[in-house]
Amino acid sequence: MTEYRLNIPAEVAYARRWAFSHAPNYYSFEQLGGDCTNFVSQCIYAGGAVMNYTRDTGWYYRSPDDRAAAWTGVEYFFRFIVNNKSVGPFGRLVQLDGTGAGDVIQLGAGGRFYHSLFVIDVREGMPYVAAHTSPAFDRPLSSYTFEQLRCIGIQGARRW
Repeated sequence: MTEYRLNIPAEVAYARRWAFSHAPNYYSFEQLGGDCTNFVSQCIYAGGAVMNYTRDTGWYYRSPDDRAAAWTGVEYFFRFIVNNKSVGPFGRLVQLDGTGAGDVIQLGAGGRFYHSLFVIDVREGMPYVAAHTSPAFDRPLSSYTFEQLRCIGIQGARRW
């Protein structure tokens, strides 16, 4: 298995292109609980991550009815990324001041995380993000209201 870095400029370009609309190759889950993690997964995939087609526990998208929970679900995405030892993207929890372009921030309240944001830049210590559900591009993290957050540093991806 080979580890490699993702193409962050390609991820950010994808986020810029699709932040305020929906890529035709993917279903919009806006009306089914939100599209934020779907969008984050698309950005990471655009950076060169390969899909992990492991049934139930992988990270992949074929259609709205044939996808891994980790592709679209906040908690499932987190668990997949930080525990993945196989193919696909992998990462780890980092401090807010350790985030950079290509990383993911998840917002929460009451011990439950509910929103995923894709980091496109950090300026003067402030992450700027792109997102779906509430469409955004180059939005400062400080403009969001939340009780807690967790930062996922995307370290790269693996392929066979």
